[in-house]
Amino acid sequence: MLSKKTKYGLKALIYIAKQYKSEPEPMPIPISDISDNEKLPRKFLETILLDLKKGGILSSKKGKGGGYYLMKDPKTITMDILMRVLDGPIAMLPCVSLNFYEHCDDCPDEEVCTLNHFMVEVRDNTLKLLQEKTLHDLTLM
Repeated sequence: MLSKKTKYGLKALIYIAKQYKSEPEPMPIPISDISDNEKLPRKFLETILLDLKKGGILSSKKGKGGGYYLMKDPKTITMDILMRVLDGPIAMLPCVSLNFYEHCDDCPDEEVCTLNHFMVEVRDNTLKLLQEKTLHDLTLM
């Protein structure tokens, strides 16, 4: 299940991506516009947008005419990147994570663990779908 942080983050990103124009310079979207139009709690949204900025997805401009804007074209931002920035590992178990691997304390041998093998398959299929979809694709749905 998606966390509220991820759900709100994706809704905000879709809203920002729909306004995206790269030329001559990106148009910053005020937090109040995102919050009002997407019905997202402003304080929580501020935290989420800062995380996306730290993750290299967004940048911001302060002052009059300020707000957040995408660092790259939405056609180049894949969903796996967004999911990792917003929610961390994509894998359902730490022992099958590609970027956040941890050995499971209760598993004596991953090579023969049926659950591990199944979760690798789940991870791979999920990752494939997330890598095929871009932020731009979500603006068209």
